Amino acid sequence: MDPVHSLRDASPTPFWLDHPSRPQASPALVGPTDCDLLVVGGGYTGLWTALIAKERDPSADVVVIEADQVGGAASGRNGGFCEASLTHGLGNGIARWPDEIGRLERLGRENLRAMQDTIERYKIDCDWERTGSLAVATEPYQLDGLVEEAEAAQRYGGELTLLDEAAVRAEIDSPTFLGGLWNKDDVAMVDPAKLAWGLKRACQELDVRVYEHTPGTGLSEDGARVAVTTPYGRVRARRVALATNAYPSLLRRHRPYTVPVYDYALMTEPLTEAQLASVGWQNRQGWADCANSFHYVRLSADNRILWGGYDAVHRRAVRAEHDQRPESFVTLAQHFFTTFPQLAGVRFSHAWGGAIDTSTRFCVFFDTSHRGKVAYAAGYTGLGVGATRFGAEVMLDLLAGERTERTSLELVRRKPLPFPPEPMRSVGIGITQWALARADAHEGRRNLWLRTLDRAGLGFGS
Repeated sequence: MDPVHSLRDASPTPFWLDHPSRPQASPALVGPTDCDLLVVGGGYTGLWTALIAKERDPSADVVVIEADQVGGAASGRNGGFCEASLTHGLGNGIARWPDEIGRLERLGRENLRAMQDTIERYKIDCDWERTGSLAVATEPYQLDGLVEEAEAAQRYGGELTLLDEAAVRAEIDSPTFLGGLWNKDDVAMVDPAKLAWGLKRACQELDVRVYEHTPGTGLSEDGARVAVTTPYGRVRARRVALATNAYPSLLRRHRPYTVPVYDYALMTEPLTEAQLASVGWQNRQGWADCANSFHYVRLSADNRILWGGYDAVHRRAVRAEHDQRPESFVTLAQHFFTTFPQLAGVRFSHAWGGAIDTSTRFCVFFDTSHRGKVAYAAGYTGLGVGATRFGAEVMLDLLAGERTERTSLELVRRKPLPFPPEPMRSVGIGITQWALARADAHEGRRNLWLRTLDRAGLGFGS
């Protein structure tokens, strides 16, 4: 079957959000209100910030405003890989914070355990599975990288299991797999939308006031407080946490540090028992290949295969019309059937995209403004399901003026280099994406442009 035909019934809706359990939106804010803490943004960063703020101080009056519906953006349409890493992988962390990476790895594992504890404590039904994940080599040159990563992980308290071709294909059977690296402990799979909805419920149970369809439109000082305007109201707060990520920040000085990048994914129809048996996958790990333009893949609770990634399309602004990109969906479908030829005839039920924010260091950064009354976290670059909880803790530490182990980190104290202004930004990103694709086609060899970016501490990729 032509891969294009597998898309004919695909709904242009994020699979996770297309669920009968999706809660009704809370009413919009109408009129003025005051609070102790205002959180702008109802994705993971904002929800964790509100929840932890109430756990730290149950008497605090906390308000969350969300422009759309809670979890409607990246938090509800990602792959559901919840990783312990706070640095977008160990390699990126070693390259940027070699003196801190041991602490960062430990803090990341503690953060993942705290997430699981919270999910259990509040009885959040989000299909949490501590399956771990596989990094898969699909080209011979990638095998040495797996060995190096396993050795590096061991130095910093991780235990990764190297798999040869036979062993990795015994886990997940694809003729394209040449070897693998199994991280059994530091990655969980989760239904991302159900996690966001569960966090919203937990917040409301602690008397957090959540207003949806309420974008923040302006921010200014108002005496000892900070005021945020909305279409129908105004919030005056003692402290403000900004958690808008890929969307334009209310702080203009913040905007050059992130760019929106669109990521695309497909979801198959549920596999039959025979189809699933043809692939194996008894341990249900998520996996990703080792290319610069990589795929991320996992099973859903009802045994569909999510197949995402590869194309990372930079856009100058976040627009709903960018959520659909047929040429990316066709490419993904072709790659799916190359990887799993035994699944010929499977159809895709959903095809969608969405924006993530990326920074030049490929992971979260922080800052404060308005004499410490405003904090923000952004730049997660697609690995925010787990790291957003850490980001919330850091923002609350910063707003409290507390010096903690988290706030003493160079990762927290220093921001990345900003992206250049347009049109240089788009030109530079375009050249970088061309160079990354060229490296994938030439055994990973990085050309002068990529080596120069490496030396400057800049990054961009899928």
